[in-house]
Amino acid sequence: MQKKGVRKKQEYRHLPAFILLVLTQGPAHGGAVHAALSKKLPAYNADTGPVYRTLLETEQNGEIAFPWDTSSSGPARKIYQLTPAGWEKLAYWKKDIEGRLEYLNIFLKSYKKIKNPGKKS
Repeated sequence: MQKKGVRKKQEYRHLPAFILLVLTQGPAHGGAVHAALSKKLPAYNADTGPVYRTLLETEQNGEIAFPWDTSSSGPARKIYQLTPAGWEKLAYWKKDIEGRLEYLNIFLKSYKKIKNPGKKS
């Protein structure tokens, strides 16, 4: 049995990769990043909290930077954009995901070869 906290952590394992991917389309504020994730990943139903925590983490890692947008009424907003370190991290995520896909495909191919999946002897 898996702990609930562990499951949530695993659910967000690739959130930094998807945030960086969204920012390849151009600079965006946190709400726009969340909206793009919801559109790109229909099953993604997280609130904005994990997105903002991940944005902060990637900012601290130097993978994104931001100027403040003060042009509109209301509070200033960070407009996030990729840095050279962010592009490097995105390439890392690509390799990581390709490797995971390779292992997952091995599992799926092996599973298809099972004669009676789920049937007990």
